[in-house]
Amino acid sequence: MTDLHPEIAAVTERVIARSRDTRRAYLDLIEREREAGVHRPMLACGNLAHGFAASGEDKPAIIAGRAMNIGIVTAYNDMLSAHQPYGRYPDQIKVFAREVGATAQVAGGTPAMCDGVTQGQRGMELSLFSRDTIALSTAVGLSHGMFEGALLLGICDKIVPGLMIGALRFGHLPMILVPAGPMPSGLANKEKQRIRQLYAEGKVGRAELLESESASYHGAGTCTFYGTANSNQMMMDVMGLHMPGASFINPGTKLRQAVTRAAVHRLTQIGWSGNDYRPIGHCVDEKAIVNAIVGLLATGGSTNHAIHLPAIARAAGIVVDWEDFDRLSAAVPLIARVYPNGAGDVNHFHAAGGMSYVIASLIDAGMLHDDILTVSGSRLRDHARDPKLSGEDLVFEDAVAQSLDDTMLRHPAAPFQPDGGMRLVKGNLGRATFKTSAVAPERRTIQAPARVFSDQDDVIAAFKAGELEKDVVVVVRFQGPRANGMPELHKLTPPLGVLQDRGFKIALVTDGRMSGASGKVPAAIHLSPEGVGGGPIGRIRDGDVIRLSAEEGVLEALVDPAEWDSREDAVPPPSGLGTGRELFAFMRHGADGAEQGASTMLAAAGL
Repeated sequence: MTDLHPEIAAVTERVIARSRDTRRAYLDLIEREREAGVHRPMLACGNLAHGFAASGEDKPAIIAGRAMNIGIVTAYNDMLSAHQPYGRYPDQIKVFAREVGATAQVAGGTPAMCDGVTQGQRGMELSLFSRDTIALSTAVGLSHGMFEGALLLGICDKIVPGLMIGALRFGHLPMILVPAGPMPSGLANKEKQRIRQLYAEGKVGRAELLESESASYHGAGTCTFYGTANSNQMMMDVMGLHMPGASFINPGTKLRQAVTRAAVHRLTQIGWSGNDYRPIGHCVDEKAIVNAIVGLLATGGSTNHAIHLPAIARAAGIVVDWEDFDRLSAAVPLIARVYPNGAGDVNHFHAAGGMSYVIASLIDAGMLHDDILTVSGSRLRDHARDPKLSGEDLVFEDAVAQSLDDTMLRHPAAPFQPDGGMRLVKGNLGRATFKTSAVAPERRTIQAPARVFSDQDDVIAAFKAGELEKDVVVVVRFQGPRANGMPELHKLTPPLGVLQDRGFKIALVTDGRMSGASGKVPAAIHLSPEGVGGGPIGRIRDGDVIRLSAEEGVLEALVDPAEWDSREDAVPPPSGLGTGRELFAFMRHGADGAEQGASTMLAAAGL
């Protein structure tokens, strides 16, 4: 057995020590909830009758109370391609549950917001707080006390983190996350990127751009680039919360249905009435959270999880910060190149060996905690398997011994780069995240004058007017959670990429987010403290020289300290109205910092 890498061991101990009191309080909570919380035997007859009134043929089994009743929390809608396949899942799950004497009911639905639809639009200002809304919706569904276990149906950006946060407050229940898989590959990602940049330059029109986008996003399933949604699936795998190999099987296949069926059957085996009780609150411990960070770094995953993982961890009484990410990044090699960090998409990644190879090779290299409680198997290595159909039977095969495509996936001993590509930068502007995995090494340090904006549309206008044709650090402030809900600024990627391709030294500094598909332009994002409330980004003026270096871990305004201290903070623009943004004002006002998870709900709960 390979010893754990010393830095991973040290960071894990750091997290355990920091979380000792909060984790103990959490474990005490879920123990009390199991013993004395709301569950079926405690419900009055009127309560129970309401709960099974419409259950049809399952009513006698629910009344008898001798078998698990599974709560289904679903993020189904048929506007969002990733979640459209979930429409038929509840009926299938009920059949699969009956096969083993159990029952299932839809406990509740959650929103499933698509950042791809709202990107660059006003609705994106609801995006981050949709995560807290999803968590609250999950809690509402599970609050009825009708269930001894739950299946969580969700995939995309804020949806899995929201489901996890809500589910962990019912941590005494066993739960399994059930993905639906990515759509088949469409237009090559590099070609999509090329068309986007041509459109930004005015060299192709909207019709050509829409044709390209439609060829990329063309059917049911998750988008195939390695953004936040597919990073979610990776994390659930390395935390052992999926059935082995579940993440990247395409929708609508017999194999996908067989793995979902296996999840239902497995859930009934890990309930509290048996001898293999595996509550989600015990599965998600400090080691599992460190595994999620390691997996994120090793595969070049989404920067959005520098916000989501601290929030998920808090819901389980665990405290992580960006120094943990930074220290792990320095130790964990990058072993995957999936678009936007490479040419192939998640289907190509899966064909090259996928998550089973990632898990097996990282365990062998001492990079992952193998000794975690998973939903299936006695250790994480049991998840390093791929589901296959042998006739009508589902079988699990061990991971391939070596990558089947070393342009996509490599062994940790021969990585694409020696570090995980997500670094902490800090200085007199605060603390921010810098994703290096898609940024050329020679571009990871830049020192140039600032051009300051308070709205991403103003950046686009300046680009079109030719005002950014120079070495420049584009500063976009008042984009944090308290300002406008911390929207992603993904639509800035094409114009900034164009400027970089023209030979200019370009960087972005913002208290907002970039997409999980953030790419080749150096960017210090999630800058905290944010501009609203006195963050130093509010003091930057046009022409100030900014130094940003991922290699040095530096983000500084090179301004005389006396002048810097004398400056007044810029005044933020008024909050927007319309598109429902005003309904989320209380979330903006109560949000805490990005490094803590940018959550109103967790802050208000004192977690």
